[in-house]
Amino acid sequence: MSSMKKTTVNVLTGFLGVGKTTALRHLIAQRPQHEKWAIIVNEFGEIGIDGAVLDNGELPVAEIAGGCLCCVAGPQMTVTVANLLRRERPDRLIIEASGLAHAAGLIDELRAEPLGNALQVGAVMTLVDPRQFANNDYFRQPLYRDQVMIADVLLATKCDLADAPTLAAYRDKAAALFPPKSLIAEISDGAADPAWLDAAVQNKSRYRPAVRPGDASGWQSQGWTFAPDAEFSGEALTDLFDSLSQRVDGLVRAKGVFRVLDTWLWLNWTEGQWAANQVAWRRDSRFEVIGSRIDADALEAAIQACVLPAGSGNGA
Repeated sequence: MSSMKKTTVNVLTGFLGVGKTTALRHLIAQRPQHEKWAIIVNEFGEIGIDGAVLDNGELPVAEIAGGCLCCVAGPQMTVTVANLLRRERPDRLIIEASGLAHAAGLIDELRAEPLGNALQVGAVMTLVDPRQFANNDYFRQPLYRDQVMIADVLLATKCDLADAPTLAAYRDKAAALFPPKSLIAEISDGAADPAWLDAAVQNKSRYRPAVRPGDASGWQSQGWTFAPDAEFSGEALTDLFDSLSQRVDGLVRAKGVFRVLDTWLWLNWTEGQWAANQVAWRRDSRFEVIGSRIDADALEAAIQACVLPAGSGNGA
């Protein structure tokens, strides 16, 4: 274990044209004086324009042009990041991912060796245009959903261009996202607060999810998070979800994201049925239930029993 302090890395992502560079310039301008930052910009295109805009001579800015971080530029990214860390030893590295980058794949790479030895993955900040966010056609695009799912901090930009019903729809939809976000905010002119980069990446292992007002007629809720490297048995989860209505009195809703083999599955129980879908989430496995009476300890034991023993390639 190296005793060198790890550099915190924040990924800034969002759809094309949502204002990532403007927000990044604002973050840089408000940077705490005692923190040393470095920036990597990934422009989808041959000539990197963002880098030129951001480079004020004070901060080291590296560019990866001509492709998105997680595919074309994968090996190039590792080299670029490693060189920048060695040369600058920054306290914080911010990667502005191109609007086309698959954030989940990028985070996997930042976590894996060799970069994971030097980096601590901090909050992922995803910028959305509330007009797009409120529109289900965008949500049907896996790329858009990936960027929203992976976020710890969700920021609506261009709020001056959205009407009140659109902003209300953004707030409702954002508040209902699962896993829940650490921070949901709205900004104008890119005015993102650098303190948001330190938003929580992972909740405590047991938490109480919010029950919508109006749903609170004597219902209870309970949620759990598991370490990112915890792997679950797909068969055991299937059995658990099949038997949930016997395990939870008055079960209304159950949902979870689980790491199964090398994929991540979203399991959703509602109105007596459940279904599974593959998702881009890469943070940690989570499980939430709402019902009239929950024996949290018994349910926790049941879900823990679905976790595969450590050592299947992950180390003990």
